[in-house]
Amino acid sequence: MFREVYRRLYDCFGAQGWWPGEGPFEVMVGAVLTQNTAWRNAERALGRLRRAGLLEPRAIAEADSARVAAAIRPSGCFNVKTRRLQALSRAYLSWGGRQGMATMGTGDLRRALLRVHGIGRETADDILVYAFDRPVFVVDAYSRRIFERLGLLEGGERYEKVRRDIESVLDPDPALFNEYHALIVQLGKTVCRPLPDCVACVLRDLCPTAESPAAGR
Repeated sequence: MFREVYRRLYDCFGAQGWWPGEGPFEVMVGAVLTQNTAWRNAERALGRLRRAGLLEPRAIAEADSARVAAAIRPSGCFNVKTRRLQALSRAYLSWGGRQGMATMGTGDLRRALLRVHGIGRETADDILVYAFDRPVFVVDAYSRRIFERLGLLEGGERYEKVRRDIESVLDPDPALFNEYHALIVQLGKTVCRPLPDCVACVLRDLCPTAESPAAGR
C-alpha cells in the first residue's frame, strides 16, 4: 500500500523539487534551521546567513556565536540552533567536507551525524536523502499522522521501526525517497491536516478514518 500511496500522491501533486538549497552544506544548514519551525522562517534565516557571508562551513565554525545567532533569528531558538550549526560545521570540516562525507556508507554517515550535537534522527535523515542522495525515509509528524489514519501504523512505534518498515517495501531509489517525503509533507500541509479535508483527499478511498470522528484525531 505504501507504493500505491506514493503513486497517487505523485499523480496528484507532481514532482516537488525538494530540497531547496545550493549544495549539500546549505541543505544541511537548512535541515537544522527548519527544526521546530516553518520552512519560510528557515529560508529567511538562510538568506540572512548568506548576506552576512556566513553560509559556508568554516565561516560558521569560526564565527562569534552571537553573530550567527543574530543572522538566524527568524528561525527561532536561535541560540540553540547556533550551537548545533557550529557543531555540525566543525564535524563537516573534520569529515573532509562534501567529498569526505560522500565516500561514507549510508549507515556510517548516519551514525556520524547522530553523534553531532543537536542532530536527531529526523534531521540526520533529511541530510542523508536531500544532501547526499541516500535512500532513507524521513519519519516526521506528517508521515505519522497520514500513515496512522491510513491504518499503516498503529501509533506510538519507535522512529527506527517505522523507518525500516517503510524502507523494506520500497525500491532503494534516492529519488523516490526524496519525492515521497516531500509529497507526504504537501498532503499533510494542505489536506491531511489535524482537522482533515477528507473530501479533497486523493487517498480518501484507501483511508478507514476518512469522514469519521477518528479522522480528526
